[in-house]
Amino acid sequence: MESKLPDVGTSIFSTMTGLANEHGALNLSQGFPEFDTPSQLKHALSAHTLAGYNQYAPSPGLPVLQQEIAALVARRYQQDIDAAAQVTVTAGATEALFVAIQALVRKGDEVIVFDPAYDSYRPAVELAGGRTVHIPLCAPGYAIDWTQVSAAVTQKTRAIIINSPHNPSAKTLKQADLDALKVLLNKHDIYLISDEVYEHITFDGAPHLSVLRDSELAARAFVVSSFGKTFHCTGWKMGYCIAPANLTVEFRKIHQFVNFSSFTPAQLALADMLRDAPDHVDELGLFYQQKRDVLVEALATSRFKILPSEGTYFLLLDYSDISDVDDVTFCQQLVEQMGVAAIPLSVFYDKPNGDKIIRLCFAKETETLIAAAEKLCQL
Repeated sequence: MESKLPDVGTSIFSTMTGLANEHGALNLSQGFPEFDTPSQLKHALSAHTLAGYNQYAPSPGLPVLQQEIAALVARRYQQDIDAAAQVTVTAGATEALFVAIQALVRKGDEVIVFDPAYDSYRPAVELAGGRTVHIPLCAPGYAIDWTQVSAAVTQKTRAIIINSPHNPSAKTLKQADLDALKVLLNKHDIYLISDEVYEHITFDGAPHLSVLRDSELAARAFVVSSFGKTFHCTGWKMGYCIAPANLTVEFRKIHQFVNFSSFTPAQLALADMLRDAPDHVDELGLFYQQKRDVLVEALATSRFKILPSEGTYFLLLDYSDISDVDDVTFCQQLVEQMGVAAIPLSVFYDKPNGDKIIRLCFAKETETLIAAAEKLCQL
């Protein structure tokens, strides 16, 4: 049969994790924590499961979790939202992104994305009948040139997708970026999808500038978040989308036929965690900043150029002083010869620019980070 996604194959994340397992390598490629979910959250999940909360939840989410999400937004971003009308619980952030794109994009529409970009955006847009317009960002700053973005807008432009803190560059959008974005959206009547799955992981005292903080931006945006990233439970596939009531109506029309409803006892456990352990969210940035600093310090004597990490749990390394091979080959060699798995940055670009940069994930135990750095320092 003819493929709807002829250019899509096995993801680089699966490929590199498979290579890491084959060679017994330290896996700093795929972005999942090496450490476990908080015990308080696991105990709550067990309690709700044993109590019999194992059937379908309402499609938009359990009201108790919707309300705790609204309370989190009020506490972190000083904005009041209508929990019942604006919050939809999803099967992870990837489902939320997919549904938001399907709700917005029509045949022939264009969606602006910024490369390096998370790999789920383009296939979702193409399945909706649209096409992605790629704006490349350049190392080491990965800053958005808003003049270039404005020039890329056409009558077909339906939406812009932003991601901050940004995977894979680990950069964060600044207030000037949001101001420029707002002007552009208002001028051209464009919608926004804001991928904020690493929202609680920012470093060096800098706050996360969520789209939800700005009422004008929020009025035309789908904002996507991830419990998996926040609570070290990526295998639960729990996320949510916040949008204005009119956009949420359209979002839920599609959500009900993609997933209908999400993991019931987990929703209750997450509501408990948000209510009873707010310190977890508040301390998450410092938790990961310490891990970033361990890895950066351990790599200080290496031949890699270390790029700044402002958020997420990723660190970029420039290996141009070490090797002339392309980044995919370099990552394969790292696994096979050094026993460390990383991700080549070129896979996040529509048109790779030849940069010799790899991505490491530092959501790992300190011992793993130090052991990996020791191997990398031998290059």
